[in-house]
Amino acid sequence: MSLRIYNVLSRQKEEFVPLTPGKVNIYVCGPTVYDYSHIGHAKTYVSFDVVVRYLRFLGYDVLYVQNITDVGHMLDTGEDRILKKARQASALPMQVVETYARAYFADMDALGVQRPDISPRASAHVPEQIAMIERLIEEEHAYVNDGSVYFSVASFPEYGKLSGRIVEDLEEGARVVVREDKRHPADFALWKKAEPEHILRWSSPWGEGFPGWHIECSAMAAKYLGETFDIHGGGIDNIFPHNECEIAQSEAAHSATFARYWMLTGSLTLDGIKMSKSLGNTLNISDALARWRPEAIRTFILSSQYSNPVDISDEAVEAAYKGWQRIWGAVTLVRDQLRRAAPGEPTAEATALLAATREQFIERMNDDFNAPGALAVLQDLTRAVNTLINEGGPQTQGTLAAIDDLFRELGGGVLGIVPDSADRGGDAGREDGLVRLLIDLRKQARDNKEWATADTIRNRLKELGVVLEDRADGTIWKLG
Repeated sequence: MSLRIYNVLSRQKEEFVPLTPGKVNIYVCGPTVYDYSHIGHAKTYVSFDVVVRYLRFLGYDVLYVQNITDVGHMLDTGEDRILKKARQASALPMQVVETYARAYFADMDALGVQRPDISPRASAHVPEQIAMIERLIEEEHAYVNDGSVYFSVASFPEYGKLSGRIVEDLEEGARVVVREDKRHPADFALWKKAEPEHILRWSSPWGEGFPGWHIECSAMAAKYLGETFDIHGGGIDNIFPHNECEIAQSEAAHSATFARYWMLTGSLTLDGIKMSKSLGNTLNISDALARWRPEAIRTFILSSQYSNPVDISDEAVEAAYKGWQRIWGAVTLVRDQLRRAAPGEPTAEATALLAATREQFIERMNDDFNAPGALAVLQDLTRAVNTLINEGGPQTQGTLAAIDDLFRELGGGVLGIVPDSADRGGDAGREDGLVRLLIDLRKQARDNKEWATADTIRNRLKELGVVLEDRADGTIWKLG
């Protein structure tokens, strides 16, 4: 089965056919860097990390662009989020931006999210935004009023086609700032006149001002991916007004389809309640990483379909972590055995098992990037490998290396939850090294007939969930 994607625009699964054979251009709405990233951001960006990884696994040449919003993201009150934070912190706006942009990338690195190919900033692309606004004015899709420029939704009959909103039904005050200088309540700002106290300001044909929130994504996507590109991603919370406005202004300016496939991640709640700063229940990624291992968070996110809503709790993350432990236990078992295995080619049994696993994994992922199904395939492989090694006797280097390669390819390269053996796997590799050190100390104690010391090492490891198994060819460890 070829790759099929649920297209939010058409509201159905469609076969994925890129605009240019062999190449995929993808744009994902990035964070507004006015505060620390929260666990909802993790859900979106881990999900799209796997999307990009899988497209590359299939052999596509992927160009992944994810913006950084550092100007223009307006609150319903009309105030810029960056400026509000800067005022609260008694800091310059760009100090705020740098602080939280660096924190965002640090959080993503910790979660194993690969960096986008391009991370353009809105403030660095103001000329492109001005040029696009000028074009919209020329095409009579936008109008100027006292130094501000607004997009006229009445000029674009398809406004609402992504979210299903009907322009006539939009009431004043509903997710839009009602201003007397707008022709229609749903008209949105492309450019805002800067009041004397406004710090972030640029020169424009309409006077000094700053861009609206929505125009940045359209301008930067067109600059790096073209007027029409393959996939647009983001969180479901931005479907209206942000994504809807992107489509309207882009297609009005270029008379061409903006994005061909729309993928939106489902919302995330914390213990059944939507996260909100006013409620004080926002969970920052850094705080989540202090509570749970990154593998646990990542496996939890991938345990539900990217487009589904999900609730995060200690119990849910712990369950995901136990699932990851089973997979990692099999990987460490294989790598441990590989160190001492006899030379030889992969057995026919192992070759058949791995071929079937790879085929099933691809089948699941081809169904709209079904990561939960892919995880289930890896769990099946884990059980089969444990049986093969524990009951089938010593395996050849070829068999074990082939198993390890598949775990690294599918679990590591695509899902990002199995550390690569070449770099010892970061935290997981250090964990293996520490356990191996204790195993060596225990062996030394037993050789010296220091039985109490040897038993203490085994028992303390067992208390930590690490089970030692003595075999004729040495001691292995597993997560119990």
